[in-house]
Amino acid sequence: MNRRKFIKNAILFFPAAGVFRHLLKDAQAKPGNGKYDPANHLYGMGVDIGKCIGCGLCIEACKKENNVPKEPFFCRTWVERYVIKRDGSVTVASIEAQKEKPRAEETDVLRSFFVPKLCNQCDNPPCVQVCPVGATFATEDGVVLVDSKRCIGCRYCIQACPYGARYLHPETRTADKCTFCYHRIVKGMLPACVEVCPTQARIFGDLKSMASRLVRFTRINKIHVLKPHLNTEPKVYYAELDGEVR
Repeated sequence: MNRRKFIKNAILFFPAAGVFRHLLKDAQAKPGNGKYDPANHLYGMGVDIGKCIGCGLCIEACKKENNVPKEPFFCRTWVERYVIKRDGSVTVASIEAQKEKPRAEETDVLRSFFVPKLCNQCDNPPCVQVCPVGATFATEDGVVLVDSKRCIGCRYCIQACPYGARYLHPETRTADKCTFCYHRIVKGMLPACVEVCPTQARIFGDLKSMASRLVRFTRINKIHVLKPHLNTEPKVYYAELDGEVR
């Protein structure tokens, strides 16, 4: 069977509506009376650059919570350290990589800061557009998910993501990425990375709720998003984002 026929058969065998119900069946049970209704929510995350200390606890929590491989190049979330030197040059490296490389001498550094990164849960996600079998899809509450049972590991979504937020899982050979810990948030819990952050640099919330910490965060801060010129409409919002960050 050639590739074209395989993809065609895969699409016919897995109807999109059925996949959606399969993924959300267990997640929609909510403590107490009633069920979780995605239509009532729209999730996003805020990141306060000035508060991030580069401790890496968010990375560790994410790996444990979501069974992410321990190797540093497999990440649902990561933290980059930006170093701006007095000569105007800029170096960028993940905090894992910097454990292996000597940092610049303090006398050479004008300033440095940490930038947490993750899937931007775009409202206009290019990863969804390029998936040939509909394995990547956006939920009604604004989270982009991957159906690992439907994914054929073609890597199109990995190449299409402008934020480098996807990878191919070495065991399942399917695309993997941040889901805002979807299995937690539909039960009223915080994503693991937000829960462990010691400085509250990460703010998670419901954009449809005026009482949400995220709504207040976006209201009182000057907000930026990564790569705004691409019109992906990210729902990860940064405060105090330096112009050197890409």
